[in-house]
Amino acid sequence: MAGGWGCPHEVNDICTKINNLPCDPGMKGCVLAGRFVFADEDKNQRLREKQARADAAPEEEADSSGLHP
Repeated sequence: MAGGWGCPHEVNDICTKINNLPCDPGMKGCVLAGRFVFADEDKNQRLREKQARADAAPEEEADSSGLHP
């Protein structure tokens, strides 16, 4: 994959981390998945799940503290 960055798992457009499949940044198992936003919304599922957990965490902490109004 040509671009301004280099993935240490990419060799000749093949991902050596994910069963030697063609490199597709953001695909399931990719080290970039869940860390960056991609134009292809299908690749953002992991990121959206992480954001939802982070948004819910403060509410859960307040509920478990016993400090209810």
